[in-house]
Amino acid sequence: MGRGMFDFSGKTVLVVGGTSGINRGVAESFATRGARVAVASRSQDKVSDTVRAMELLGVESAGFAADVRDAAAIECGVAGIHDRFGALDVVVSGAAGNFPALAKDLSANGFKAVMDIDLLGTFHVMKAILPYLRKPGASVINISAPQAFIPMQAQIHVCAAKAGVDMVTRTLALEWGREGVRVNSVVPGPIDGTEGMARLAPTESLREQVAQSVPLGRFGTPADIGNACLFLASDLAAFINGAVIPVDGGWAQNSCGGMSDYLGSLTRQ
Repeated sequence: MGRGMFDFSGKTVLVVGGTSGINRGVAESFATRGARVAVASRSQDKVSDTVRAMELLGVESAGFAADVRDAAAIECGVAGIHDRFGALDVVVSGAAGNFPALAKDLSANGFKAVMDIDLLGTFHVMKAILPYLRKPGASVINISAPQAFIPMQAQIHVCAAKAGVDMVTRTLALEWGREGVRVNSVVPGPIDGTEGMARLAPTESLREQVAQSVPLGRFGTPADIGNACLFLASDLAAFINGAVIPVDGGWAQNSCGGMSDYLGSLTRQ
C-alpha cells in the first residue's frame, strides 16, 4: 500500500513506551509510513528488539532505556535521539501503569506509583522534548484512557492520573501552540493483543463480553490507535490542537460497558 497523504519520510518520530502493546503498534504505523522511529522504555532488551524490528521495516531506528519517573534519564535519552536524528517532528507519550484496587484498599504508595508513572512521567517527557521539537510543525500526542473522564471503581489512581494527563495536554496546547506545536490526546478503548486487555479479560467469555460492550462490536487493534496518531501528526490535522479524542468504537458512549462494576467485583472476590 502506498504511503499517500500519510508519508512521513524524512520525519523523526519518538514513541515513549514504544516497545510493547499499543505504543509499539503506533511505532510500527509510523515506520510503515517511512519515518525514522525512536523508542524508549525501561527495558534495554525490549528497546533493542524493537529497534531491530523497525529496521526490518526499512527505516532508521534508535532507542534508549529510561524510566519516565527519572527526569534526568529521560532528558539524557531525548537529547541523544536529537543528536542522532535532529529535530523531533512527532512525539507520542504512552508510558502507563495500572492495577485494580478499591480506594479503601489502595495504599498511598500504590496511588503514588500510578501518579508518578502516568502523570509525573508525562510531565517529564514533555519537559524533556520541548527544546528539541521542530518549531513550527511538531505534533505531540499523549496516550490517555477513558478513566480520565469516566469514573470507574477500583481505578481512583488511574482516573486521577489520566485526568491530569489530559489537562497537561490542554494546557500545553495553549502554551506551545504559539510556537506552532500541536498537543493532543488519544483515548484508546479495549485494544486486543495488549497486556492490559489480557489481564482484564483473561477468558474467552470475558473477551466476548467486552467486545459486545463496544457499539461497533469488536476490540480495537494497535493499528487503529496508530492510524489515529498518523492522522493527528499529519497536515490534515493542522488545525487540531488541545483535543482529547476517543478511539474506542463508541465504548465511552456506553460508559465502557459496565467495566466499573466488573473491576469493582474483581477486588471484592
